[in-house]
Amino acid sequence: MAASKCSRLSGELSRRFLASVDTVLFDCDGVLWRGDEAVPGAPELINELKRQGKRVFYLTNNSTKTRVMYADKLGRLGFRAAAEEVFGTAYCTAVYLRDIVQFRGKVYLIGGRALSQELEGAGIPHLGPGPDPVTGGFSDWAGVAKDPDVKAVVVGFDEHFSYMKLNWALQYLQDPSCLFIATNTDTRLPLEGGRAVPGTGCLVRSVETAAHRKAQVIGKPSSFIYDCVVKECGLEPSRTVMVGDRLDTDIQMGSTCGIRTLLTLTGFSSLEDAKSHQENGSYSMVPDYYVDSVADLLPALSEQDH
Repeated sequence: MAASKCSRLSGELSRRFLASVDTVLFDCDGVLWRGDEAVPGAPELINELKRQGKRVFYLTNNSTKTRVMYADKLGRLGFRAAAEEVFGTAYCTAVYLRDIVQFRGKVYLIGGRALSQELEGAGIPHLGPGPDPVTGGFSDWAGVAKDPDVKAVVVGFDEHFSYMKLNWALQYLQDPSCLFIATNTDTRLPLEGGRAVPGTGCLVRSVETAAHRKAQVIGKPSSFIYDCVVKECGLEPSRTVMVGDRLDTDIQMGSTCGIRTLLTLTGFSSLEDAKSHQENGSYSMVPDYYVDSVADLLPALSEQDH
């Protein structure tokens, strides 16, 4: 359907847009919830989309939960969701190692329990989760006894990130054949009330700086999460939309994958950010449409059903 870039969805345009969509890909943090609070009206929207036969998938860069944990959280907040509809970076990192590179060896993991569980579920041995207390001094740190079976370093969100973990990553990554994978590079995690905490991107940048290497990134704006949905579930790109709150991840990925994009203003990026990219000609980070909140689509969806 024809529309200029960065058009507000409302009224008749919303109704025509929804009629042209079969599959909706939703980011989670800042779109469906902030912290542990659902965005008002978001559960009702998701459930009505499903009731009308549209397919919904949840695509998140956050690596702190497994697919099952995400389905549980969605359920607690009032969303209808199954684990198979969730494509998070913890799960997709395990898929990448198992299916794409057909990884053989151990992973040194900077990451939490969810990432560890998804790697375990994919049959990928790993070490590193949990606190790593400081012992010894510089010469000891440079001469740590590395596990010869470690063939990859994976960096995700890790509340126990430390100098010692950074050092372990450096020692392994000095071998150019050691894979270097990051779940995502989001710099902040949005919480309730406009608050935020440092995101995985801060940790990834630290390891990249120490190792003098760039990580292979699994999360958005990489197309890999989208590719996982296509492979496992199939979809028609012309009737699919990506809904997100970040221009540099959600909207960029949608543009890369050739699907329509919808920015919601309940999270990270602002309308001013989008307009600035449009003025500068950075069209891959300009959404096709925007709404103040995903709940703004509810009236048009309800009318479509009558």
